[in-house]
Amino acid sequence: MSCKSSRKVLHICLSNGWGGLEMYPSRIIPELRRQGWEAHGLALAGSRVAESLTEAGVTPLTVPSRGRALLGLGRLLAYLKAHEIGVLHCHKSSDLRLGALLVSLRPSLRLFFTDHMGVTRPKKDPYHRWAYGRVTRVFSISETTRRRNLAAFPLPAERIQRLYLGIDPAPYAPRLSNVERAALREELGLARDTVAIGLAGRVTPGKGQRVWIEALAWLAEYRPALAWQGLLVGGLTAAEGSNEAFVAELRDRVRALGLEERITFVGFRRDLPRLLEAMDIVCVPSRNEAFGLTVIEAMAAGKAVVGSDSGALPELIDPATGRLAAPEDPAAWGQALAELADDAALREALGEVARSRVARDFTLETHVAGLLAAYAEAA
Repeated sequence: MSCKSSRKVLHICLSNGWGGLEMYPSRIIPELRRQGWEAHGLALAGSRVAESLTEAGVTPLTVPSRGRALLGLGRLLAYLKAHEIGVLHCHKSSDLRLGALLVSLRPSLRLFFTDHMGVTRPKKDPYHRWAYGRVTRVFSISETTRRRNLAAFPLPAERIQRLYLGIDPAPYAPRLSNVERAALREELGLARDTVAIGLAGRVTPGKGQRVWIEALAWLAEYRPALAWQGLLVGGLTAAEGSNEAFVAELRDRVRALGLEERITFVGFRRDLPRLLEAMDIVCVPSRNEAFGLTVIEAMAAGKAVVGSDSGALPELIDPATGRLAAPEDPAAWGQALAELADDAALREALGEVARSRVARDFTLETHVAGLLAAYAEAA
């Protein structure tokens, strides 16, 4: 591989969905560029992935379907040759067939795969041995997923690398004036001395909104003097990535608990960094996060976080930065929320340590540097 081609990568994400996995390529492209690499993208025509790549300054190569991509191997190989691309990076396991075929036809290519989801079953049958046998390295986004990957994938340990995700902390730094923050809180229905308890993310059962609502009900029952307001941030329709039946179920439960005035369904918002400024406590009650981007976003905003003591979240949250609670235990969540709601100084202290932890361990710059080191080592 020439020096020139060793600094060019094609990110492959043939998905019609829209979540952290699909957002990843466009999120890292500006930092790849800043660190001296040229990024290309392969996506489904008309997908949000293709749109996001365009917004990031990359004109993606598009295909109408995954099957058509396989039928168009000659076109893809010609594209790789014309652009002198030596590195392929897949983000869905279903795209590895395409990546492995390209490597088989052009052995000088290096193939990487990021397991964004956390594998749940063994992949050691003949097909997966063939496909993963052509992968230069698997990136696991947490130690939790790396342990699963070691057990599931037909690869030696040295080809499975933990590489934590990262964010640019700058957008999350507080920037609203006192007047602007007060106005935003008023828009959200927050009284002056109300503790805002937020949960942001896709509204689906796995994200834990149900236990969060039950925890707020516990607060209302056992700490009636506390002034708080729950803010549930996330799309409320299927088009916005949410489970509409589950949204209806949550609304019914809030109504049954008599909490309609105390829990606000904020809906989808593009200004999450500013919404975090309006919050006092951020909750991440997901049952099985492979990493937890929302956690480090809240930490970067200097917020005290309560997260589930499952999945990868205990790798991000410790007693100096937040609190952990069992994902199916509303009382434990309520107690953690009560502790933080009672003590503004504690929330501030936890938030300061959390902000420092992100700056040290979870920046996009650090993540991309690790990624590029692996690309370069393979070259």
